[in-house]
Amino acid sequence: MSTPSSLSPTVLHRLVQEGRAPRLLDVRTPGEFRTAHIPGSYNVPLHTLREHRAELLAHLDEEVVLVCRSGQRAREAERALADAGLPNPRVLEGGIVAWEGSGAPVERGPERWDMERQVRLVAGSVVLATGLIGTAVPGVHLVGTAIGAGLAYAALSNTCALGVLLSKLPYNRGPRTDVRTVLAELRSTR
Repeated sequence: MSTPSSLSPTVLHRLVQEGRAPRLLDVRTPGEFRTAHIPGSYNVPLHTLREHRAELLAHLDEEVVLVCRSGQRAREAERALADAGLPNPRVLEGGIVAWEGSGAPVERGPERWDMERQVRLVAGSVVLATGLIGTAVPGVHLVGTAIGAGLAYAALSNTCALGVLLSKLPYNRGPRTDVRTVLAELRSTR
């Protein structure tokens, strides 16, 4: 019988309270992780996890739950770890948003705008500016149209190129994740 591929915040919180918490790998960016994360979780950004999954696999057991903002990146991490040979990695249903919504504890750092809010600000500002400038300069409004098309594609494909670009800014990167430090932490808590 296989383990379900997801875990509800309520069930995970109960496991944590009972001292039976699985390994929690948070695959968000270091900046997102510093803002709020589940106590005891390890920050292994998705790109780092993909790149070092074989090394990580040696330090993980079958009890691994992947966390991101809402579940999308955690599902990608789940596929990467499953492809590398980890049996039954699980995803926290609804991510950190659902975890916080359930009233479960989080460790907080400096407050930052989440990526979705940043995307709305940038996209909305570009559309507004090109709309206003387009009244005086013909054709400029097409930039706003392109942004709108990009947002529609992002919704349909469940990806966001603007979010990926914004995540590269120093504000969003936070401290760089050192995979050797993560591996040492995973080793020491076995």
